[in-house]
Amino acid sequence: MRPVIVMTQTNEFKKDDINILHKPFIDVEPLSFDLNLLKVDYDWLIFSSKNAVRYFQSFLSQVKVKKFAAIGAKTAEYCKSIGLDVLYYPSDYSQEGFLKSFKTIKGSNILIPSSAQARPLLQNSLKQQGHHVCKIDLYRPIPHKDNIEMVKRMMKYNELDAITFASSSAVKYFFEQGPTPVFNHYYAIGQQTLDTIMHYGYDATISDIQTLDSLTNKILESWENDAI
Repeated sequence: MRPVIVMTQTNEFKKDDINILHKPFIDVEPLSFDLNLLKVDYDWLIFSSKNAVRYFQSFLSQVKVKKFAAIGAKTAEYCKSIGLDVLYYPSDYSQEGFLKSFKTIKGSNILIPSSAQARPLLQNSLKQQGHHVCKIDLYRPIPHKDNIEMVKRMMKYNELDAITFASSSAVKYFFEQGPTPVFNHYYAIGQQTLDTIMHYGYDATISDIQTLDSLTNKILESWENDAI
C-alpha cells in the first residue's frame, strides 16, 4: 500500500506507484497592464514560472526580445514546447540560483512578466547591477478555497498521509483559510517555503533538491522508514 500524497502546486505532477491527489491551493486571476511596455526593444525576457509563460504567450508577437531566460528547468522546457529558444536557465529553481550565474552586458533592457506577488529580489538585484528592468504584473494568486476545504476535511478524517508545498503563497492560503486539523506530515520544496510553514508554527521536511521528484522521493523514504 502506498501513501496518499496531496500535491498542492498549480501544475499537475504524476509518478508511477504513488497515490497522488492534485489539489492546487492557488488559483490565478489575470491582470491588465499598460501595453506600451511592450514597445521597448528588450535584450532579455525572463520567465519565472510556467504560469508566466502561459499568461504572456499571447503578447509575444507584440514585443521585440533578443534572448529568453527562465528560472528552472521545467519553465525552460515549457518555453521550448511553444517554440521559444531559452538561452539560460539555472538548475536551481530559485531567484537566488538564477542571479548567481546570470551574466549579461551592463545596461541591458530586461523584461520580467510574472505574478504581482512575486518576490522582488530578481528585479531589484538586476537593477542594482545596472540593468534597466521592467516588471509586468501579469496575474495575481488567490486562494483556491474549495481545494483547501476539501484537503482539511481529508486531514480531519485521516484520509491522507502527506501534504506538499511548492510555494510560500500556497502555505499562507492553506493555514489562513479556516482552522487546520492536527497533522504532522508536511513537505516543502525550498528553504523559503519551509520558513513560511515554520512561521505558522508547523514543521516540515524539505526536499534534497528543488524538484517534485525529489520531494516525492523524500516522502517515500520517510514512509518506508516509518513502516519498519
